[in-house]
Amino acid sequence: MLIDLENVRFGYDDKILLEDVCFTLSEGERVGLIGPNGEGKTTLLRLMAGLLSPDAGTIRKKSGLKIGYLEQNGGLESQKTVLEEMRAVFANVYRAMDEQREISRSLAQTDEESEQYRALSARFEHLEKLIAAADGYNADVRIKTVLNGMGFASMYEQTIAIMSGGEKTRLQLCRLLLEQPDILFLDEPTNHLDMPTLFWLEDYLQTYTGAIFTVSHDRYFLDAVVGKILELEGRHIRAFRGNYSKYKVLKQQQYEHDCKEYEKQQEEIAALQDYVARNIVRATTAKSAQSRVKKLESMPLLSKPLPPPQPPKFCFEITERCEERALEVEGLCLRAGEKTLFENAQFTLRRGEKAAIVGENGTGKSSLIRALLTRREGCVRWGRGVKIGYYDQENADLDADETVLGALWHKYTALSQTQARALLARAKLDAEDIEKPVRSLSGGERAKLALVLLEAQKANFLLLDEPTNHLDLQARESLEAALRDFEGTLLFVSHDRYFIANLADRIIEIADATVTLYPGGYDRFTAARQAAARQAEEEAKAAKEQDRAAAKTASYRSKADRAEEAKRKQRLKQIEQSIADTEQAIAALNEKIADPAVAADFRKMNEACAQLDRLHAQLDELYADYETLL
Repeated sequence: MLIDLENVRFGYDDKILLEDVCFTLSEGERVGLIGPNGEGKTTLLRLMAGLLSPDAGTIRKKSGLKIGYLEQNGGLESQKTVLEEMRAVFANVYRAMDEQREISRSLAQTDEESEQYRALSARFEHLEKLIAAADGYNADVRIKTVLNGMGFASMYEQTIAIMSGGEKTRLQLCRLLLEQPDILFLDEPTNHLDMPTLFWLEDYLQTYTGAIFTVSHDRYFLDAVVGKILELEGRHIRAFRGNYSKYKVLKQQQYEHDCKEYEKQQEEIAALQDYVARNIVRATTAKSAQSRVKKLESMPLLSKPLPPPQPPKFCFEITERCEERALEVEGLCLRAGEKTLFENAQFTLRRGEKAAIVGENGTGKSSLIRALLTRREGCVRWGRGVKIGYYDQENADLDADETVLGALWHKYTALSQTQARALLARAKLDAEDIEKPVRSLSGGERAKLALVLLEAQKANFLLLDEPTNHLDLQARESLEAALRDFEGTLLFVSHDRYFIANLADRIIEIADATVTLYPGGYDRFTAARQAAARQAEEEAKAAKEQDRAAAKTASYRSKADRAEEAKRKQRLKQIEQSIADTEQAIAALNEKIADPAVAADFRKMNEACAQLDRLHAQLDELYADYETLL
């Protein structure tokens, strides 16, 4: 057991978010927490992480539990570079390794029988255990693996303070992964991640040794990472074994089972009441009727199962159709400052097609959407009759000072107030919400309002930039259903792989400054990408084999060449021996010259010096021959 919650209750002011919450998180568990926006998912995370205290109930934690918490917009703040900050995680390991090197130098100069030598050896062994326990010798490899996987391969020396909010959040996640706490609390960890990074993170977390407790609206991520779903709804928690796809099945089955049990009990109650009514006044059957009265009184009554909350509903209608070729792009180039995003983009979308734009962060996906909006001639040609509806992921076109009702009604004056209220209510913006100023809305409520404005436009070509941001799972699935039924043309940017897989029949990928159109849906696109990756791997392997064969061919030598090489090596050995003998003779002669008896004898001294000159000349010749042979 890592954390155990028993009858936990929490609220703000008069609003209770959590009541009688009970569950246990065990070692190694992977749990996904889901629920509508505003139900208290982040609050529950903060309670478990110790950042909030419950109003009632108990939260018990394992002694010495190491917690890592990634907040939804909790970026890493630091004046260090990316690499310096990540290396700080292993600061104690690097200090231990430095100390080990100092001890090694001291040991080389210390008597092996001394007490100091034994103390240094003991300290060296202690440090070795500390480094091994932290896998310290692989620290740099681990740092680079995580940074490269999370998209920072070319940013090691960049200062963190000047990075974007999304980059800082990703770096905070990098640091947590390197710290390897006993439990990772992750609040929307897939925000700000492009697809390659998402796949890498999923693979990494599947091998993570600690427990994981995550809030996420990414259904692919929940399917890949978690093995248990906790649903927070109506202040209470319900647990379901399995990933998100399994949860969907189990929840429906549970609801059907609860309905049957409730109906069965109601039938039993009705039968018992009928028997009592017919037999309580008869003397012969009064006793048996009384026993049924007692059974009714002692029977634990089941509550009528409430149907699942109705999700928001959207409906995108068109008033007229455009021509067959809704959009033609040919030779479109796009730059951001000095950077070329892509060149010579070329693709066509026909009426009724639905295409998703994918690619790594910074490749120009949103820029492409905006370029299509602003360019009406030349390399961008819109079909006759096209009416464009645009969804901006920042909802920048909403007037913050306007009320919710006014934002819709004042823009589409042909709507009656009843029609405007009905559209908003269908999106789950109720009577209380519609009088609020737009600035007071949550991210999810603003997104719903923007989608209602898009509905009212009745456009036949929708350009959507990250439309699922801020929407909970129910709202995402409702939006998917509405867009599947949309009879117009759809071009959208999204990181939500479920959303893409359920909608797109074309994939437009931006990679390596190139725009490529893939016919078919997301599964065919990923299969094509995997096939291309395998082909690239095979080509690289073949190239390596070709290089190896070329090197082998280049290194081939004839019998005469090999014989000549053998003679060269033999001559080198002979010269090495002659050099050693000559240097030894020079050393002996120097000792002789240093003898006082020789130094006093002029004749002997002259002979020794002449011989020393001859030896030095011989040594120079030997070294010259040696260098020539090398």
